[in-house]
Amino acid sequence: MIPRSLLLRRLPPHRLCVPAQLSGSPVRSLATQATQKRKTKTSPRPAASAQANSPPSSSTIASASSPASKLSSTTSPTSPSTSTQTNPEGPPKSWLTRKVESSPVAKRIFLGLTNLLGYGSPKQLAGRRAFVLYKDVCAPRPEEEEAFWRNSCHLPPTFQSWFTITNFHVWLLTARLRALPVEHARHYEQALLDHFFIDVEDRIRAVLQPPTSFELPTPYTFKSTFYINPYAPLPEGEGGKEGGKARKARPRGRAPDRIVIRQMKIFKEQWMGMGISLSLGLVKSDQELAAAIWRNLLGARGAGGIALPSSSGANSAAETNGYFRRAVNLVGGEVVNLSKVDLEKEERTDDGSGVHDFPPEEVDKYLAYPETMLTLVRYIRCELVRLAKVSDEDILEGDWEKLKFSKVQK
Repeated sequence: MIPRSLLLRRLPPHRLCVPAQLSGSPVRSLATQATQKRKTKTSPRPAASAQANSPPSSSTIASASSPASKLSSTTSPTSPSTSTQTNPEGPPKSWLTRKVESSPVAKRIFLGLTNLLGYGSPKQLAGRRAFVLYKDVCAPRPEEEEAFWRNSCHLPPTFQSWFTITNFHVWLLTARLRALPVEHARHYEQALLDHFFIDVEDRIRAVLQPPTSFELPTPYTFKSTFYINPYAPLPEGEGGKEGGKARKARPRGRAPDRIVIRQMKIFKEQWMGMGISLSLGLVKSDQELAAAIWRNLLGARGAGGIALPSSSGANSAAETNGYFRRAVNLVGGEVVNLSKVDLEKEERTDDGSGVHDFPPEEVDKYLAYPETMLTLVRYIRCELVRLAKVSDEDILEGDWEKLKFSKVQK
């Protein structure tokens, strides 16, 4: 597990060297343009035009094309004609990159070595392309449809809600990847799940082990604004003068691996349960699919009955305000042993997910559930038909734009 996770880790941006595209603009013309621009800004004298028309010397070309000269040619902040110049060529190339590009023999040897190590194999290509599919197609869905998930599905801003929504779209995309040719389907499906659970593990550790500074670490993909980290420090502007003291970061030790492993097992069971139930509903009927949506996406609210408001009175009002009940998984698994669980007590215990039955004063929210389930059933059917129309060649070539999901409510 660990070696595979390390192999699938993407390189940071500063380690990737992208060569500049200078085929249409030779270095000589670039140096001439840079000389003309610099002389026009600094000293617009009549003699400057004659100097700009003259061919630049070799030292001028070298100084204009080097990154150091570009930095030195930037005007000072006190100058009235201040202009910020950026280096369009990106970060400097490493020694190995320059060596490989300068020698065809070295390039051939290097590519042969990488092929022997398996970096050009279909499995590795699928791993790199599946990362883009996960990062740009599946992972942004909670933020892109945040209003629907919050208002229509009543999912709270917790990490559990983020996992449920992302897992739902991973299942949708997995259904399409399984239809690829056999030699590619299993690699793409496995790579997508690997990236998903690596990202989940990173986010679990960020919640259980927040940093000691205000700068949160970047997860495997990107920071999400959908859920709130309850242990993250609050900046001074959001805390103290109007809302009390700012929450400061407290030094915390490393998150125990047993807690992380236990939580990962729970999410694995949720992934398997959602995938099996949605796949069963997909091949059976819309009613079965709607039931799977109610259990997995809507938290099975109301499974034990709907509590209605009782008669007015002091005691009944106190009971209504303290009402709490949530649905409990009656199947069990590797983590929970049902023979040792008191179901009545477990239903009344808050598990921190934020998903529970509506209290009696909010019982009218159940009226919108049939329409919400119908919307999600229609969304699943339409998206799978649309994904089926995307050709295998577009997916294998990495054209992820055609795989992006549409809006849930159109």
